[in-house]
Formats: sequence, C-alpha cells, structure tokens
Amino acid sequence: GSFKYAWVLDKLKAERERGITIDIALWKFETAKYYVTIIDAPGHRDFIKNMITGTSQADCAVLIVAAGTGEFEAGISKNGQTREHALLAFTLGVKQLIVGVNKMDSTEPPYSEPRFEEIKKEVSSYIKKIGYNPAAVAFVPIS
Repeated sequence: GSFKYAWVLDKLKAERERGITIDIALWKFETAKYYVTIIDAPGHRDFIKNMITGTSQADCAVLIVAAGTGEFEAGISKNGQTREHALLAFTLGVKQLIVGVNKMDSTEPPYSEPRFEEIKKEVSSYIKKIGYNPAAVAFVPIS
C-alpha cells in the first residue's frame, strides 16, 4: 500500500499502527552548497498543531496531494487539508513550494497524464489565490 515505507520515517508505534505521521521528525544532511534539514510534518487533521510547528521552521514546503479519485477532490474542497496546508505554509512565511502529486498509480488509468494536468491546474489556481506564483512551483508526479 501507500504506507509501505512510512515505518522508516514514522518512528512512533502509534504512527506505524495508524499509517500516519503524528509528530514532526527531522533529518539533516549537507551538500557542497547547502545545509539541508528535512522536516516530516503530519498531514492528518488531528495533528495540525504539530504540522504548524514543523512548517514554521521551513524555507520550502513539499505539499503532498493525493491523485486518487475522491481523495484529491476531498483535499482541494473548501475545508480540505490540501487548501489548509497550502494556506498555513504561505501564512507561516514559507515562500517556496513544491507539489508532490502522490498515488499516481491509483489513477484511472494508472499514471494518467490528464489526471496529473487536471490536479496541477486546480492546485495552481488555488495557490495563486493565496499568494504563490504557480509558475515558480514544481509539480512532481510520485507514487
């Protein structure tokens, strides 16, 4: 399933059992040019306070959007998590955004380019309204 590697990042037993991130986790590494800290923040509505804690420290956010039928629509709906997280990231001062379009293997047909483009168009429209420049945002299909 979509959580098969989550146990590597989600150290808490409750996170593994529920298949979601509850607390923030940090990983640090450096390249020749940058010091990088990856913050894995929860996306689940019940743990929004932890998501805010992680996001408030970030220079760039990776917004994960589910491509599955119904999942994307729920996230982008008026009170959906996709909208809430994008707005929180911008409000907390995160000016760089990357959108990971997840679960592309669950589209009809799998890895549907029209579905990816539909999601890109809808998310671009919303993030533009809150202050991001969609032309500067990378949209990456993932699975």
